[in-house]
Amino acid sequence: MANAIATLEIPASPEQVWQLIGGFDSLPDWLPFVAKSELSEGARVRSLILADGGNVVERLEAFNQQERTYSYSIIKAPFPIVDYLSTITVLETDKPNVSLVEWKGQFTPVNVSD
Repeated sequence: MANAIATLEIPASPEQVWQLIGGFDSLPDWLPFVAKSELSEGARVRSLILADGGNVVERLEAFNQQERTYSYSIIKAPFPIVDYLSTITVLETDKPNVSLVEWKGQFTPVNVSD
């Protein structure tokens, strides 16, 4: 299993950042390579159309508005991975009106040697 983490400080309050990125259907609003997102299954599954025409289908696994975090898995993707699970969280920092966005992911690459 592989693990990845990315963080980014944003000059805005955690509430402002969460308002932009906290919706499970909001990826096209802030992620340039996602052209479109459509929800299904009671808003627990999102089908993403990528800018290059690719399609990714993801399932919402956990959502916590108060903690400003959600986790999702990939059901279908054009890239060779399985057992994908990621969490995105908006955190407070010790700086006024600055947030830290943290994305953590784990997955198993398919047909990739060590």
